[in-house]
Amino acid sequence: MKVIKVSSITCTSCLVMDKVFNKIKDSYHFEYQELDFDFDYDEVIKYNPGKILPVYIFLENDKEIGRITGEKKENDFLNEIKNIVGEEV
Repeated sequence: MKVIKVSSITCTSCLVMDKVFNKIKDSYHFEYQELDFDFDYDEVIKYNPGKILPVYIFLENDKEIGRITGEKKENDFLNEIKNIVGEEV
């Protein structure tokens, strides 16, 4: 499974979510790619991120299976991941 994070260096919610995601990403074996909305725009638009950052896009076999947008509390974020990947967190 691959997770693509779309964020921006000017996004405070993105900085908050970095801490949350870094805590849990080692619990999973995600392939992880981070894209900056401003600097990687040509790549970012391929994923249609919308207007709320950060966006975590979950892909399996290059097909989107879910996404999480915006700032979340750690438990809420974990529950959303569980719903997407179908595992207990």
